[in-house]
Amino acid sequence: MIGDFLTFAYPTVKSLHVIAMVAWMAGMFYLPRLFVYHAEQAAGEPKLESTFRTMERRLLRAIMNPAMIATWIFGLMLVFTPGVVDWHQGWPWGKALGVLGMSGVHGWLSKQRKAFEAGTNTVSGRTYRMVNEIPTVLLILIVVMVIARPF
Repeated sequence: MIGDFLTFAYPTVKSLHVIAMVAWMAGMFYLPRLFVYHAEQAAGEPKLESTFRTMERRLLRAIMNPAMIATWIFGLMLVFTPGVVDWHQGWPWGKALGVLGMSGVHGWLSKQRKAFEAGTNTVSGRTYRMVNEIPTVLLILIVVMVIARPF
């Protein structure tokens, strides 16, 4: 019965999954960039610090967290749709590792936002610049696994 519903709803669920993923990725690309500017330019300027804290909090809470949760929910619905995923192939495992990695980066960024909020950030702008590249690499891995299905 649930399988019939998921099969019927597949196009809608897949669309919602992609929409949520795009919103999540927008935040994953932007938040580390905000951290770069926060770490390098806002130190010692209370008004600028407050502005960055507000932007970071709103981005994470209003966009990134809901988008990540929706991506996971719709993604799991796709996984449980009969005939969509063959776990004997390698691509779903590659995608799963990429999504887990992306979720881990999201968690780390959330922790760093709290450090900025508390005034205890010790991570340099250079490090945030490097971290900013990780979501891009993971996104490439995930998309290649789903579209090209190389193994």
